[in-house]
Amino acid sequence: MIVRRAAIVAILIAGFLTGTPAAAAPPACTAPTPSETQPGYLVADPDCELNGTPFTALPGATVHTGVRAGAAYRVEVPQQWNGRLVVYAHGYRGQGTTVYVGNPELRAHYISRGFAWAASSYATNGYDVGQGVRDSYALIDVFRTVTGRHPRKVYLSGASMGGHVTAVAIEEYPRAFDGAMPYCGVLGDTELFDWFLDANVTAAALAGVPIEFPAQPDAAYPARWAGQVAAIRAGLTGEAGRTWSDVLERRSGGERPGFDAAYTYWNAASQNGLPFLFSVYPGLSGGTTGIAPGNVTDNRRSLYQADDRWWLSAAERRLNASVLRVSRTASADPGLAGIPRVDGRPPVPVLSLHGIGDLFVPFSMEQEYARRAHTNGRSRLFVSRAVRDVSHCGFTQAELSRGFDDLVTWVERGHRPPGDAILDRRAVSSATFGCRFTSAVRPGQDPCPA
Repeated sequence: MIVRRAAIVAILIAGFLTGTPAAAAPPACTAPTPSETQPGYLVADPDCELNGTPFTALPGATVHTGVRAGAAYRVEVPQQWNGRLVVYAHGYRGQGTTVYVGNPELRAHYISRGFAWAASSYATNGYDVGQGVRDSYALIDVFRTVTGRHPRKVYLSGASMGGHVTAVAIEEYPRAFDGAMPYCGVLGDTELFDWFLDANVTAAALAGVPIEFPAQPDAAYPARWAGQVAAIRAGLTGEAGRTWSDVLERRSGGERPGFDAAYTYWNAASQNGLPFLFSVYPGLSGGTTGIAPGNVTDNRRSLYQADDRWWLSAAERRLNASVLRVSRTASADPGLAGIPRVDGRPPVPVLSLHGIGDLFVPFSMEQEYARRAHTNGRSRLFVSRAVRDVSHCGFTQAELSRGFDDLVTWVERGHRPPGDAILDRRAVSSATFGCRFTSAVRPGQDPCPA
């Protein structure tokens, strides 16, 4: 996946909160050190934040830091520990060769409620979900080693790519975790990359611009693509632009409140000189995402529609006849290689949150997981909450805290919490959809009906 603009990446890696300094002078930050397991990689000092300030314990807590098997880790334990551990899985951090560990967004909430937490840098960057799963699972043993304690229950939570890590980890290690809370997560594995493909090939077809999907892009291809994008953008005016918006709405989760604001927001975003949705075109990497052994995208059987009728209009038939079709050469991996597959067989309660206007990791990822869980007879173990937000992972502390607390009650007391009917087309298109679990009105979005 291509490195994104700083604001989006900042959201992906999810807030780095610093604690109150201890009375003793904190240790000086040290330079990154070479990885012992990943040639060419550096491991940043886990005792320091990215801005150079020391990582220190919150009041009433103790921290443990270190490096294990090429991955930096942090562990924080409150003095009044309740015997529970939260493992936090971070999101995508680009293709750089320095790994670093950060803090979960709910760090202060965990400590205040008596939960310990642990986080890993992972030993690699890129879209390496398998490494994220291995290093997140290893944190349970790290916790036992550095604290000498054994958690009675372990929760797993992850944002964005960390949501993919979360969904795979609970299936790969079903006895290790007691509950999971992915948010803004890639719960549909390769469906995310199909979404990026769909957005680009439909735009090109509607604009009447021929494009290509090179299996091995040459050095000049990004420049050619930029020229094609300029022509596509020029052609997406009037009816073509409105149709593309309608197609994107249906491919990203269906008709729902606030999509016009989401469409505007993500079209205004840019990366590497390209509008955001065009900057993540899978053809730029040959569809490999930098980690899979071949193209993971496919739209041979995809049906593109601009409305919800059961039949295709003449315009929709022309669109489907002219769109570039791409064949998959590498599927989701049933293990931890390539792009690990999410089967949708949660062995423990899963409570997930997703922004309904997110077009980076679209709301359809949530629906895909819900469909798989239903097919596998596991719907009772999945609760999804829709939040009215157009950004990626832009949840408030109140939304995340409520989700986590409700998950804990579900795991500890057996009370399944409420969620949204995300597979009900009428519910999703309702003017009130997403209101129940949204704690604040975001800029540019209409408030919920009174």
